[in-house]
Amino acid sequence: METDEIRKLEKIGVLSERLLNTLKPAEDKRGMYNAEIRIYDYYELVSIIRNLMKLCIIALDRDSAEVPPTIQNQDIDVGLILGVALQLFPIDEFELINEISDLYHCRKDGTLVDSK
Repeated sequence: METDEIRKLEKIGVLSERLLNTLKPAEDKRGMYNAEIRIYDYYELVSIIRNLMKLCIIALDRDSAEVPPTIQNQDIDVGLILGVALQLFPIDEFELINEISDLYHCRKDGTLVDSK
């Protein structure tokens, strides 16, 4: 393997250590990973769960398209659900893909790309 290719592989290793943050290996080592969301307290957790369930009820019953009247608070906090989705969005991993792409294109066309 050429020295340049070895350096690129080492750089990919360093970038991976820094940018692969969204998934963390589960302790049981069965090939599963954990994704973390940050919440303030149990009340926020239960609010997230309730809003997700209400959204699923509406998605399943398109004809009536409303939360059943037996549910006291029928409002759906879409912002809360989107906030959870944003926390799970792997932005660092996309940065890694971009850096690897730059390294690949550098090798392919022979130009020098100085990534972070």
